[in-house]
Amino acid sequence: MKRYHQLTQEERYHITFLMRRGYSIRYVAKELGRSPSTISRERRRNATHHDGGYRAQKAHSYAVARRRRCRRKSHFSEEHWLQVKGLLRKKWSPDQISGYLKKEGILRISHESIYRYILNDKRKGGMLYKYTRIMPKIRRKRYNSYDSRGIMRGKRHISERPESVESREEQGHWEGDTVIGKDKKHCLLTLVERKTGYTVIRKLSARTKAEVTEEASKVIEAYLPYFKTITFDNGTEFHDFALLEKRFPVKCYFATPYHSWERGTNENTNGLIRQYIPKGECMKPIGQLWCDEVADALNTRPRKRLGYKTPKELFYALS
Repeated sequence: MKRYHQLTQEERYHITFLMRRGYSIRYVAKELGRSPSTISRERRRNATHHDGGYRAQKAHSYAVARRRRCRRKSHFSEEHWLQVKGLLRKKWSPDQISGYLKKEGILRISHESIYRYILNDKRKGGMLYKYTRIMPKIRRKRYNSYDSRGIMRGKRHISERPESVESREEQGHWEGDTVIGKDKKHCLLTLVERKTGYTVIRKLSARTKAEVTEEASKVIEAYLPYFKTITFDNGTEFHDFALLEKRFPVKCYFATPYHSWERGTNENTNGLIRQYIPKGECMKPIGQLWCDEVADALNTRPRKRLGYKTPKELFYALS
């Protein structure tokens, strides 16, 4: 008999995201690999008290409070928590910590227990929460209106990609985007391999076609056997993609404007990078050495979808 696992905070954000876009309970359940009754019960039990709507942050706080009221005293020792705190300071997520400790036979602790510990530490004035990723707000951008951003002849839409790219069946398919700093000029080029999550970060002194093409060319040249396709965001800084296709045996595709979820691997990675340089900070002082160190930190973090292996070990194991 399959064991039931309680909904995670990330799943609740996913529910909010899809519900706000009008998807049905059955569709949401299918996307999350849950039963429709689970999603229906979640909406009913954790709806916002004052208006009956569903918001991930509120829903999660209600669920955590409910469990806390019926939870027995924690059976984890101070030594256990020292191990957890050490990994949090390495910017590992609670889920990564939980999975890693279980895989290594060190400790069986749920990511929810770690989240509760972080929240309790914050209430007492602690700073552990600063090592965790902050979930971005969900915004609506000009829906139901004509969008002319990124229109250029010759661009291949993401729908034209081979099925093997979407299903992550093979290595060599990447997603690309830029992460912008406070001055809107200095920024980062991020390239993430879809199957393994392996990440490369390059510093840009300007968010221009010339800069992006030059740095992307360096990355492709360095990892040439591992590049087959790249799916870019629709920013105009990627409009010299034809030069990349001329120089290298690589095909470029573009996501639908304002459909960031079509490049979910890249968007998630950019969120992880924001743990190291939050929004509102200027990227001018950042150098390539810093970028390489952050990329290495991300590439050596265990990932749940990889069976708690790291992107780095899987990337080179499959090569």
